[in-house]
Amino acid sequence: MEEDVLFRALADPSRRLLLDRLFAKPGQTLGELIDGLPMSRQAASKHVAMLEDANLVAAVRRGREKYHYLNPVPIQEIAVRWIGKFEAGRVAALVKLKRKLESDHGSET
Repeated sequence: MEEDVLFRALADPSRRLLLDRLFAKPGQTLGELIDGLPMSRQAASKHVAMLEDANLVAAVRRGREKYHYLNPVPIQEIAVRWIGKFEAGRVAALVKLKRKLESDHGSET
């Protein structure tokens, strides 16, 4: 169920753009986050709330301001679970190829 929320949050290009902006500059208010974007404050607030529900964004209140920060942990977990297992075979094949090439090269001298 957690992954469903996470993938739904990542499915929207506007939310991915907000994550990219938080990666580039952590600790932004909602106004800073949407500055220059064709997005209303209300729409941005809904997008950020969904990112918070997916644990992709953490918010910290300081006085009247709310600062948003990217939480990369869920994205790393996706990489490990969904991407890493597919890459392991390729990496092992490359290591095997490297060893073979090195041993072939060593036998020529």
